[in-house]
Amino acid sequence: MSTVNAIRDQLRRPLRDLRISVTDQCNFRCTYCMPAEIFGPNFQFMKKEERLTFEEMEQLVRCFARLGVVKVRLTGGEPLLRKDLHLFIERLSKIEQIEDVALTTNGVLLTKYAKLLKTSGLRRVNVSLDAIDDDVFNTINGRAIGVSHILKGIESARNAGLEAKVNMVVKRGMNEEQILPMAAHFKKEGICLRYIEFMDVGNTNEWNPSSVVTKKEILAELSQHFKLTPLKAAYYGEVANRYRYADSNTEVGFIPSVSESFCSNCTRARISAEGKLYTCLFATDGFDLRALLRKGVSDEDLIEIISRIWGKRTDRYSDLRKLSAKKQKKKIEMHYIGG
Repeated sequence: MSTVNAIRDQLRRPLRDLRISVTDQCNFRCTYCMPAEIFGPNFQFMKKEERLTFEEMEQLVRCFARLGVVKVRLTGGEPLLRKDLHLFIERLSKIEQIEDVALTTNGVLLTKYAKLLKTSGLRRVNVSLDAIDDDVFNTINGRAIGVSHILKGIESARNAGLEAKVNMVVKRGMNEEQILPMAAHFKKEGICLRYIEFMDVGNTNEWNPSSVVTKKEILAELSQHFKLTPLKAAYYGEVANRYRYADSNTEVGFIPSVSESFCSNCTRARISAEGKLYTCLFATDGFDLRALLRKGVSDEDLIEIISRIWGKRTDRYSDLRKLSAKKQKKKIEMHYIGG
């Protein structure tokens, strides 16, 4: 199957990355994403028939690949809650144009699935871990799950041959005292740690600018204890600002989407678990692709529709956030479209 010429949006940004939420469910109740007081025992998650099937998602990826997508990241919710996820990864690994398949996970189930994920074609995992102290971590995840369980999951991933990185969301008043302990631990382990500024995704996390610990602040704190060397971006659209510890080959990174917007070279599209296409993490509305898929849309027609949607794209939310104090009333929640 031939590759269609890569498409660009209204700001000349290509489509290179696709993130697919395979489930809206999660086994954590992190306070900044799915707070337990809102996502309680009676919260109605999607029914099985509402979620895209693996066959439907495969068709989407096949079409996106012909439009220039080379990287696919599976997200959630917690993606490892989706039964037989490894079978979908096997499907993705056979799509010729896809160069990289990765997974974002909280790590709880990695000890069980790491080897299977690797043999299915997965290359990388990003593990979300916001503290190295049990008390702090328990408070954040809302499920009293200890740090040791996540660390064992990371070890299992590495032993299976998966590249592992750790993502830490830093929120003032929640875990900023963990910045240095996390750096020390993962530097020692030779694992890349990336600090993520607390973002205003969705409407349930009570985001406030005063809660943001900026890259500048985190870098200043780290620089008091470690000598860091900045690195050049590895590819167009890389969101992480990368550094290397001067006395090792281990990297540390920052994702400063609040203080240093990277809208100008954003190459990412997102598919929610129920099959809506979002052209921005902070979007209000998505485009219903599930309805088309279940009407039997052809690849060629689907490619044309996606091209038209991306071609009209003008999203630059993080840029505009800096320019306006006006709050967007409604945004899609994080657990629907991942990070």
